Amino acid sequence: MSEKTLTRSQQIVRVSIRGILVNAALVLFKAIAGFAANSISVILDAVNNLSDALSSLITIIGTKLAGKAPDKKHPYGHGRIEYITSLVIAVIVLTAGVSSLRESVEKIITPADTHFTMLTVVVITAAIFTKFFLGRYFIAMGRKLNSGSLTASGTDASFDAVISVATLISAIVSMTLGWNIEGWLGAGISVFILKAGIEILRDTLSDIIGKRADRELSIAVRRRINTFREVFGCYDLILHNYGPEENLGSVHIEVADEMTAKEIDVLTRKITAAIYNEFGVILTIGIYASNTDMEEAFAIKDRVIELIRQHKNIIGMHGFYYDDVENMVSFDLIFEFEEKDAKGITEEIKAALTEEFTGLTFYINIDRDFTD
Repeated sequence: MSEKTLTRSQQIVRVSIRGILVNAALVLFKAIAGFAANSISVILDAVNNLSDALSSLITIIGTKLAGKAPDKKHPYGHGRIEYITSLVIAVIVLTAGVSSLRESVEKIITPADTHFTMLTVVVITAAIFTKFFLGRYFIAMGRKLNSGSLTASGTDASFDAVISVATLISAIVSMTLGWNIEGWLGAGISVFILKAGIEILRDTLSDIIGKRADRELSIAVRRRINTFREVFGCYDLILHNYGPEENLGSVHIEVADEMTAKEIDVLTRKITAAIYNEFGVILTIGIYASNTDMEEAFAIKDRVIELIRQHKNIIGMHGFYYDDVENMVSFDLIFEFEEKDAKGITEEIKAALTEEFTGLTFYINIDRDFTD
């Protein structure tokens, strides 16, 4: 079966199986060479490859579980299991790092004789090239398939190549100079392993907590919505996911206040269909009415713009509407996340407008810049 006919989940499983086979072979050869040379760094390198194979197995299990169809208890599907998979991989890597650091410190305190041979050098050299290209392959496929687990495994494999270089140096130094630097290099290897684990953990926790939407996607979605001639502006776009392939979102569009409910219904249906078909995002659309012909509304809006320009942490304003029947004005103020007194500034602007435009009630909503 060709790659093009496979589903995303099937491709992730296939890549992971290839990783398991490669790492299993490396474990076998490195273990033989490590025990023959009585080398802690080579043995630790083999153990690290064993953890990589386990990571690939966990990726397969996680992908299978994440692919389960939505049910009543989980109506958004099970896609976020992939993030849990990445979290488990991070824990495995960190555990391997702590274990190898402990063993290395013991070797520094009590060095053991090593017996490196050309076989050791050949095995380590082959492992360096294998792990480097395996890492590139996993990272490329992880980005292509939007799989954090594959990307994490690829990053780990790339660090393994660096680790193997250190092990090779240890072997060459021992064979040529007779110096035993096993413990120190083992400690260095441990630091690399721990660093990789911390980075994977940090990125995975960011996904679980909820991070800013992809810049390219949010800009593309906004741009596409604005191509509809009835849309005067696109605001408050929020994108979140329930797994790498399950994206939901909401947005406000600004339209003429003279549009009918029927016309708005037709427009929003067209937009939601276009966004889903082109970007795979399930979008909910809210409406902002725009004053189409009212000089007083334009004058008030210009004054609002003047006031917000006096505050550097206000990014902008949108959703402005003047209702001359209810004598009310409403709009949103978008603040930088760094602003700590958004409420105070909003009240200050509201007080100034209320004093200047007597008889009008102002409703100002505090908003944040959720997407680019």
